[in-house]
Amino acid sequence: MKDISIYFQPVEALEAKSESLGSVIQIHTEGNFPDLKKNGIAIFYCPEFRNGEEQLHQKRDDRFRNDLWDLFPGLSWSFEIYDLGTILPGENINDTYFAISAVVAELVKAQVIPLMIGGTQDLTFPLYQAYQQLEQTVNLVAVDSKFDLGSPEEQISKDGYLSQILMHRPCFLFNHSSIGIQLPFVRQTEVDLFEKLYFDACRLGEYNANYKVAEPLIRNADIMSLDLQSIRSSDFKGDFYNSPNGFYADQICQIVRYAGISDKLTSFGIFNLLPGNITESSNQLVAQIIWYFLDGISQRKGDFPIGSKKDYLKFIVHMESYENDLVFYKSNKSDRWWMEVPYPLKSGVRFERHHMVPCNHEDYQLAMQNEMPDLWWKTFQKLS
Repeated sequence: MKDISIYFQPVEALEAKSESLGSVIQIHTEGNFPDLKKNGIAIFYCPEFRNGEEQLHQKRDDRFRNDLWDLFPGLSWSFEIYDLGTILPGENINDTYFAISAVVAELVKAQVIPLMIGGTQDLTFPLYQAYQQLEQTVNLVAVDSKFDLGSPEEQISKDGYLSQILMHRPCFLFNHSSIGIQLPFVRQTEVDLFEKLYFDACRLGEYNANYKVAEPLIRNADIMSLDLQSIRSSDFKGDFYNSPNGFYADQICQIVRYAGISDKLTSFGIFNLLPGNITESSNQLVAQIIWYFLDGISQRKGDFPIGSKKDYLKFIVHMESYENDLVFYKSNKSDRWWMEVPYPLKSGVRFERHHMVPCNHEDYQLAMQNEMPDLWWKTFQKLS
């Protein structure tokens, strides 16, 4: 593994309570960078705001660290946790992007999960760029009230970074999902483009009606990007948080726990932690979001159906309007479901890891009624 310590400013560690996370996290202090090991989780902070809230440049607020260190580990946590410190903004923003992508690529390659707490959400772009270095096609899920699509002709910003990912060549994005979308913040042209690209969107109202609809989208992702501005202002207070609608605090913790449980997810970014009268309860929520993600990781089952499927129940559904049968798999370990989508061999192996699609039991029931599940159809179109 290459030396990544050069990108980080150390943390000033505080005296930790007995048995707390602060007593077990390996913290980067002056002259002491952690020895990273496989299957660990590496937390770091990056206060880069120039592509969203330029007036915040050179400001920082990492009080969430103290709140995190005061929490206690879960009962079954058997992995190492590292606090690598802070990636300070570079001379220009591309320097910051380079540092983030270099760090994340090395961590993912070493099978260490990067957990970045950031400035503005455009930092999702260098998070994605890291996988380009690994030459790996990925699925991205964003927890956000907007699509953040932007325009290829415009400068990348915290509310417009996705178009930069889509237009970047070579493109390693296979699928994008948005969870928590609020239609008053979305243009019809953006909705049309998402449908054209066969991307997935789960509206806030859909999630509130049935939280389980978001779980397969999260389980299918390699990268999660969480916008703290998707939380309603009553649950997250600060100068830049004023939306009356959004997720409740407990819902956000539930979503990130799903992300932690997912065997496929290999990096997580928490964005738009914007300095400006952030209350103590808001910093505590950031710490608890991190905690629930870590607790989800401790519950991973290692049951993503690749290779042998002898430990799965196989269900074959005959579809009257489709020439092939639909194949479903149910894990004996977790009772979770997947759909198998035919993979055209002529396309090579680039998209091979995407033909097993996470789904719910309801998708199987829909197929039993001779209705094609939406997730199956969208994946088939992208693979074709």
